[in-house]
Amino acid sequence: MPIAKPKPSEKHIPDADPARERSGRDPQVTELIGIARHIEAHSDQRLTLATLSGMAGLSPSRFQKVFKNAFGVSPKAYQDAIRMRLFKQALTSGGSVTDAIFESGFSSVSRIYGEPSRTMGMAPKTYRSGAPGEHIVYCSRPTRLGLLLMAATAKGICFAQFGDSEQALLAALAAEFPRAALMASPAKDAPELDAWMIALERHISDGAPRPDLPLDMRGTAFQVKVWQFLLSIPEGDVVSYRQVAENIGNPKATRAAASACGKNRIAVLIPCHRVLRGDGGLGGYRWGLQRKAALLEAERKNLPD
Repeated sequence: MPIAKPKPSEKHIPDADPARERSGRDPQVTELIGIARHIEAHSDQRLTLATLSGMAGLSPSRFQKVFKNAFGVSPKAYQDAIRMRLFKQALTSGGSVTDAIFESGFSSVSRIYGEPSRTMGMAPKTYRSGAPGEHIVYCSRPTRLGLLLMAATAKGICFAQFGDSEQALLAALAAEFPRAALMASPAKDAPELDAWMIALERHISDGAPRPDLPLDMRGTAFQVKVWQFLLSIPEGDVVSYRQVAENIGNPKATRAAASACGKNRIAVLIPCHRVLRGDGGLGGYRWGLQRKAALLEAERKNLPD
């Protein structure tokens, strides 16, 4: 799959916080930034399209179009994103779910619980409380690319990361799931995990095919959509961050797509190493560019002649 090079004039804005990403543009965009900041400052209020378009001196339909063209989302979607950010902050600060819903500006409990997969990727209480009641089994194994720790819930692998020591990797696992019960895995208690770990190590170290293992992906709906697309990229192919955004139906969310790749916690099995910059450069990689380059080189060598 060829790399699509972005045109110099293209502007890529993540859908979560456009106002912070654009400045110094033409007068209309500057005015739109001011309106976006007004939405952020009043996200707990009812802001009608008529009111916002009046601030811009445009008809509602025209304002809707220029706002979406500039920022990649509608004014309503932007306000919802701000409310969701505030909602998550309120949840993690320890308040009740009900209080968090109303403090962040949502009009009812059903607005959150009616669409959990679209907005958060998991139930609000699970997000807030760090996976209480979850039993997560883990094991580690040296590979050609360094020490790898894999962990799994009853649903599948939730964590696979490289690190310098098991202690550092366990700290990272505990930070991701602070209230889950973490247990080292003797093979007799979790034979599947041991087999999965061996299969992944053989893929990394010996060039065996990438194992198709069950995954327990936890993140926002946007992140999960990005990760699901990454799973569709064939071994040996690469795409750009822009192509990721386009393929999930949000072409202006290039930076947000790159951020979702960076937050992937399941190395290799969710192949974010196959995403490069538009100019063909490696870009970033959570576990180091040397590992990214090595994975890509190994996959290239494994392609049939």
